Amino acid sequence: MKLNCSQSELNSALQLVSRAVSTRPTHPILANVLLAADEVTGKLRLTGFDLSLGIQTSISASIETSGAITLPAKLFGEIVSKLSNDSPLILTSDDTSQQVELTSKSGTYQVRGMLADDFPDLPLVETGTSLQLNPLLLSNAIRSTLFASSTDDAKQLLTGVNLTFDGYGIESAATDGHRLAVLNLNNILSESKDINKSDDFDKFSITLPSKSLREVDKFLSTCDISKPINFFIDKGQVVFISADEIITIRSLEGSYPNYSQLLPDTFSNILEFDRKDFLASLERIAVIADQHNNVIKITIDGSSNLIKITTDAQDIGTGSESLPVSFKGESFQIAFNVRYLLDGLKVINSNLIKLSCNAPTTPAVFSPINSDVNFIYLVMPIQIRN
Repeated sequence: MKLNCSQSELNSALQLVSRAVSTRPTHPILANVLLAADEVTGKLRLTGFDLSLGIQTSISASIETSGAITLPAKLFGEIVSKLSNDSPLILTSDDTSQQVELTSKSGTYQVRGMLADDFPDLPLVETGTSLQLNPLLLSNAIRSTLFASSTDDAKQLLTGVNLTFDGYGIESAATDGHRLAVLNLNNILSESKDINKSDDFDKFSITLPSKSLREVDKFLSTCDISKPINFFIDKGQVVFISADEIITIRSLEGSYPNYSQLLPDTFSNILEFDRKDFLASLERIAVIADQHNNVIKITIDGSSNLIKITTDAQDIGTGSESLPVSFKGESFQIAFNVRYLLDGLKVINSNLIKLSCNAPTTPAVFSPINSDVNFIYLVMPIQIRN
């Protein structure tokens, strides 16, 4: 392999694919990135793959001799990042040495690698379901629910986000057992291959790891929002493709919980208030609540149309805020983890929000008012011990 390429482009590509390189690999080669040069296409393809998440991208290069090799992602990435960007880099290797020589205007480095043949193939779906998705809407679906997924590996299925496609739109949902975020979006499908947007579309769901979806969201932020991305799914493997970039994800096995049964059909108490004012009050009072157990109490006084937000961090301090509300129901008090409330309120894109609940011990649901976004955020209250 012998090629000439831009330092800045190679550096950016290495930073991208290295996000799919395992920090604790089960095999030494999984700590490497695969470099494959093709003189016919004039492209240098880079791949990182930890067997669960795979990222592949390509950069233009002047390629004299085609070839492939794998190199330690961390070491090679650090060397390239510190080289000058005002002159091209020359990469050379032969079939026998398993070593790459990297030459820039400031010096020459040799990095020992491993054979490309030993690198696992990146799964590419050739059959199954193929869709074209709006990248902006897909990003919205991920960001609006990702935060509510679990970080407890013992609850593996809950560490992901469940995506349900129905032929017209998508329902994205995530829960950690204490809270639930659900977003419904229509018209996310730009075009579909192998399916028709009709009543006979076979609705399907898939649960994807949150860690991998964070990388998908970064990938989507670089996409041209005017062009759909290709989405393929088959046998538990999902592939996203846009331009020269490919991301593959292995889905989580198992049936996602039937979260819809957690949502009450009716509510006896409904509060409406300004989202920004409520968020600001919570952020201030969280300074005290964070010092103890993150618990805040919300007291509703129907006679004055005010809610009072309080916290008591034992032996540290107390805090209290009042906020005007529009209220239907009876006066009561309810307690929450303030961090859960802040996480959910930050993704609601509406000036006015609604809090619906029945009792201090039953699920409370936050949702936007006068918004074209169908989003609900359910939070389990904390039992108050008097």
